[in-house]
Amino acid sequence: MKRVSVDDVDQWMSPARSKRSLSNALGAEHLAMNHYVLDPDESFGFGYHRHADQEEIFYVLEGTATFETEDGDVAVSAGEAIRFAPGEWQLGRNETDEQVVALALGAPAETDEIDVLRTCPDCGERRSVRIEPTPDRDALVAICEDCGAETVRHS
Repeated sequence: MKRVSVDDVDQWMSPARSKRSLSNALGAEHLAMNHYVLDPDESFGFGYHRHADQEEIFYVLEGTATFETEDGDVAVSAGEAIRFAPGEWQLGRNETDEQVVALALGAPAETDEIDVLRTCPDCGERRSVRIEPTPDRDALVAICEDCGAETVRHS
């Protein structure tokens, strides 16, 4: 058995104000569990994405998160959960003036196959991107797979 406090877990680079990997802190091997705090206009992920082999569940503890899906936007409020099967496109964000606090659970824990779409500043529309850390590892860069344009995201 292992026990941790969310406040004692280091934050990860994220588009959210706070992302903390509880599964890493607990030594979980088969389940990813992240605690998020999103301020207004922040998101859980770096783009509209899907995991080829990972099922994801988001449980909202405070506020209302809006998830962009292939079937349209879905609002998920405190006390509600939403599930995405492997291969389903989604992006959760905070479109309110209030903070959102949520848990994200994914299984299996490790997933290498992820597709991410972001609006490319040069192409002018959503394109496939790969996300990499900058050389000094203080930010992430989204690189358009079509034209090579880079967008840096500091956390």
